[in-house]
Amino acid sequence: MTTPSDYEKFRNLSPFELKDQLIALASGRGQRTMLDAGRGNPNFLATTPRQGFFQLGLFAAAESELSFSYMAEGVGGPPQRDGIEARFNAFVAANKDQPGVAFLRRALSYVRDQMGLSAEGFLLEMTAGILGCDYPIPPRMLKYSEKVVRQYLLREMAGGTMPNTSTDLFALEGGTAAISYIFASLKENGLIKPGDKAAIGMPVFTPYVEIPELREYQLQEVAINATPESGWQYPDTELDKLLDPDVKVFLVVNPSNPPSVKINDAGLARIAEIVKTKRPDLIIVTDDVYGTFADNFRSLYSMCPYNTVLVYSFSKYFGSTGWRLGVIATHAQNVLDKALADLPEADKQVLDKRYASLTPDVRSLKFIDRLVADSRTVALNHTAGLSTPQQVQMVLFSLFALMDGRDAYKTALKNLLHRRELALYRDLGVSAPDDDGSTHYYTLIDMAKVATQLYGTRFARWLMTRVDYKTILFRIAEETGVVLLPGIGFAVRRPSARASLANLNEYQYASIGAALRRMADEYYALYKREKETAAPE
Repeated sequence: MTTPSDYEKFRNLSPFELKDQLIALASGRGQRTMLDAGRGNPNFLATTPRQGFFQLGLFAAAESELSFSYMAEGVGGPPQRDGIEARFNAFVAANKDQPGVAFLRRALSYVRDQMGLSAEGFLLEMTAGILGCDYPIPPRMLKYSEKVVRQYLLREMAGGTMPNTSTDLFALEGGTAAISYIFASLKENGLIKPGDKAAIGMPVFTPYVEIPELREYQLQEVAINATPESGWQYPDTELDKLLDPDVKVFLVVNPSNPPSVKINDAGLARIAEIVKTKRPDLIIVTDDVYGTFADNFRSLYSMCPYNTVLVYSFSKYFGSTGWRLGVIATHAQNVLDKALADLPEADKQVLDKRYASLTPDVRSLKFIDRLVADSRTVALNHTAGLSTPQQVQMVLFSLFALMDGRDAYKTALKNLLHRRELALYRDLGVSAPDDDGSTHYYTLIDMAKVATQLYGTRFARWLMTRVDYKTILFRIAEETGVVLLPGIGFAVRRPSARASLANLNEYQYASIGAALRRMADEYYALYKREKETAAPE
């Protein structure tokens, strides 16, 4: 049996690095099944838009062959616009029974008849894009791709309340790349400097705590703490920390990771009021990757568009972590461009030199376009942009959701996650958390609360004094084969463990609950023995 002291060397690891150690322990006992609820990679995915992707690839390959059809060596060329819609319709008719073809037919109809876009222009961009035969042009995002993804994004994040023309998108390699690019460009453009304060909504995805502290930025972190007593909302006393003018940027994950709860209407309104009345200069960066799992979700971007940079990743909702698909959205008029215009003349001259290779009028270059250039260290801006096949898959994901008028896919995923959560807590023997606005993508297992519900407050107090909750997850992994991540690694201020509800099946979550209950029962038996031994004769 490994002792707690053996785990001391792992205390400072990120939860995602710690996970590998926990997996090694959980896998180390013979034929026992290891149950990894550590990482949030979903075990579900959207099949229809993927089927459409592969069928579109076959059509595109045939289109390519038209340019060099006289050659027998497998040489193709770029697709041709003339007649492409007729050829597509012929392809659909000839393959109507193949998976994904009906989806493509409906998708083209939606783009043409509901969005008012050119069917030929869209098809040409999609076929050339899936072939990957040209650089991404424009590098920020392909023309039709931006229009489609923007409509999806504003419907999901803003409830369709914002006009499409108000928002610019930058397609890139997922949400974490977006955060990295944003902070790098904020620094390069003098919008954050060493010693500035960065507020972070906590609990939070661990790397977001680590980024501002890096040597590149040297920012002072200000924790904006959500509390379990308020259903994991941010109390006004915490949000009022944003009134400090030294706080230059507020980074928040909404819904949170963990505990997977969206900011409620009161919290959104309070942040919007602070920005409107006291902090019109505040930069907000919101990562809303889990927003599509929440009922009636509204992003901070819809409340404070002028001040907010929206980050969205397709990874979780569509089960596409391996695709690395994400976007950054900024409003056409925004605080970042205003801050650039207000920089001291000396700083502007430095930036004039930095971006001189892009345009003779650097000072009119928007922040989002500087992001694109900075992603390729400016000099390689002409090779910037997300690969075109990735953008095509992003478009097909977006159209799949836009055309789902009954929200059938979304409802199925929500029910799937909720059933898994109920199974875990049922076999643990306690009630599942009932936080309003929860996505149920993760759950925070509050150790003291669970102990109290099982065996009372005295046992819970004993357990918290006798058990090192920072290393108990190692024992759980070693003895039960269950991998959970420590809540403290996500800036949770209570002894807790994060379980992903996305990457195992329902019966496996029931097994996790049962394994944790067995361990709790063992501790309770030890507690009773100690009490009996300590009792006077």
